[in-house]
Amino acid sequence: MAMDMKSRLSLLWIFYMFNAAYIDITTLYYSVFINHEDEVHYTQAFLLGAAVLIEISIVMIVLSRVLKYRANRRANMAAGVFLAAVQLVTLFVGTPTLAYGFLSIVLIATSGGIAWIAWKWSSDEVPQQVESQRVSATALASGGSR
Repeated sequence: MAMDMKSRLSLLWIFYMFNAAYIDITTLYYSVFINHEDEVHYTQAFLLGAAVLIEISIVMIVLSRVLKYRANRRANMAAGVFLAAVQLVTLFVGTPTLAYGFLSIVLIATSGGIAWIAWKWSSDEVPQQVESQRVSATALASGGSR
């Protein structure tokens, strides 16, 4: 069963979001319960920044479904490249745990893949309107029913 591009992108953002949430949970768990050292300083600004970053992937789940082709393609490319870059940079802050390194690779590959898929997305792949929708729109534009 073929999946349309909007559904595919939305599904990839769901996959990304769960991995991003899990990387945050394991990082917190490791620093508090295992390492017992404050490697990450959880300030209000840090938590706000983390919330904004995770919100990008959450909102992209919805935007991938509702935006029209051009805006959808651009939003997915921008969010994918941005989040891949941010995750790549975080690998060079301190010494990442093995789990963090692994999940970072998953996140970078997923967000980079999303950007690549959006880049390659052709307008030819956008489904055309169903004939009945066109007839209804034409009837409305001409001033009513027949």
